[in-house]
Amino acid sequence: MKVCVVGTGYVGLTTGVSLAFLGHEVTCVDLDQHKVDMLRAGKCPIYEPGMEELLAEAAPNLSFTTDYDEGVPGADVVFVAVQTPSAADGSPDLRFLRSAAESVAQSLDHDFTVVVNKSTVPIGSGNWVDAILRESFAQRADRPAGVEFAVASNPEFLREGNAIADTLYPDRIVIGSDNPRSLEVLNRLYRPIINQTFTPPTFLARPEDATAVPLVSTDLASAELIKYAANAFLALKISYVNEIGQLAAKVGADITEVARGMGLDQRIGSRFLQPGVGWGGSCFGKDTKALVATASEYNLEMPIVKAAREVNQRQRAIAVERLQDELRILKGRKIGLLGLAFKPNTDDLRDSPSLDIANLLLARGARVRLHDPVAGERFRREQPELAPYLSETLDGVFDDCDAVVLVTEWAQYLELDWSKFVGLMRNPLVLDGRHALDAERMRRLGFKYVAVAG
Repeated sequence: MKVCVVGTGYVGLTTGVSLAFLGHEVTCVDLDQHKVDMLRAGKCPIYEPGMEELLAEAAPNLSFTTDYDEGVPGADVVFVAVQTPSAADGSPDLRFLRSAAESVAQSLDHDFTVVVNKSTVPIGSGNWVDAILRESFAQRADRPAGVEFAVASNPEFLREGNAIADTLYPDRIVIGSDNPRSLEVLNRLYRPIINQTFTPPTFLARPEDATAVPLVSTDLASAELIKYAANAFLALKISYVNEIGQLAAKVGADITEVARGMGLDQRIGSRFLQPGVGWGGSCFGKDTKALVATASEYNLEMPIVKAAREVNQRQRAIAVERLQDELRILKGRKIGLLGLAFKPNTDDLRDSPSLDIANLLLARGARVRLHDPVAGERFRREQPELAPYLSETLDGVFDDCDAVVLVTEWAQYLELDWSKFVGLMRNPLVLDGRHALDAERMRRLGFKYVAVAG
C-alpha cells in the first residue's frame, strides 16, 4: 500500500520506517529540512536503539520530504503524527494538528484515503479533524472529482527505547473509525503484523512466544479514550507503588519485596510496579493532564488520576528530602546525578525527574554534577541553564562528592565497577532513585546505600 506519514518524531518515524520495512511504499513528510536531510542520509535524529539499522533495511521503500505534494497524492493511508503539547490549562495544543490536516487536504487526490490520527489527541478530535479536512478540501479551486476520504484513530503504545519491538510485536493494535471502509483498509495495512507473517529484522528476532496480534476495531471515540485510559492506568500503578513505598519506609518493610509479592498476583502483574523517583517523558504527564481536562469539560472529576499526578511530582522532592536527612545540610554539598533522560535507552528529557531534582538541589544551595551516557548533547541544547553542571566523565561526578543519586537506571550505571569510585568521594553515599542497585553489594564496597523508599 502507499502510505504517507506526517511528522518524524518518535511515533511518526517509528511508524513510517516499520511500515516501509514491511513492504509498504512510505513517504515521510516533515517541515524541518535539517531533519529530512539527516534521514535521507540514513542518520536518525532521535536516539532509539535499532532505528538506523531499520532505516537501512527499509530504505528501498522509504523516502523523506518537506513537501506534502510528494507524500499525500495517491496515498491509501495518511498518518498524522505531529506533536500535541500541553496548553496552560492541561488540554492538548492542537495547532500543529490543525495545520497538518489543512495541508493534507490541499494534496488529497485519491479515490479513497484514510487519514489517521496517530498523535495522542483528546476524545472527539477525529470528528474535529474530519471537519477541518472537509472544509479545507472544499475550498480548493483545483479539487479533483471522485476524491473520498475518512478519518480514523490508531493510537500508539510505544515505549521509547523499545519502539521498534512495540511496533512489530505489539500487545494489540487499536483502530477506530465510524467508516467501515477505513477499518478495512487499516486491517489490510496491518495484516503482516496481526498475523506475524513478515520476516523479522536482522537485529530484532521475533519473540519466541509471539502469536497473532489482537486487533481492537472500534469507533473513533472509543479508540481515542483507550489510549488515554491505558496511559493513565500505567501512571497510576507507578504512583501507587511509590506511595506504598513511603509507607514501607515508615514501617520498616522492603518495598522491592512488597512490589514483587504484589506483582506475582496475575490480576495485578509485575510491570510498572518498580518504585523510584517517578515517571517522566512526554506521555504520562501530558496524557493524564489531558484526561483531567477532558473530564472537566463534562463536569466530571478525576480524583484518582489527579492523585497519581500529585504522588509522582512529590517523589522528586522526596529524593531531595532523603539526601537532606542523610547529609543534614545541603548548602555547599556536591551532589552527583546519574542519568538525565527520563528513562534508559532514550535521549528524551521531557519531564525528566533529573531536571526537577537538580533544580531543587540548586535552590537549596547544593553544587550539582550531572551525567548521562547518551543525552548529553541534547541536554546542552535544551537545558542551557543546567548545561554548565554537566560532566563528560564519571570521575567528574564522583570526585570529592558528598552523595551520588542514581536517577536513570542505564545499564552503564548498573554494570559500573563501583569499587573504582568509592575512594573518590568525600562521603560515599549513594541514593538509589530506582531501587536498581544491589544494596548489600554496595555496602560491601564501602558505600552507604539509601533508597528513595527506604
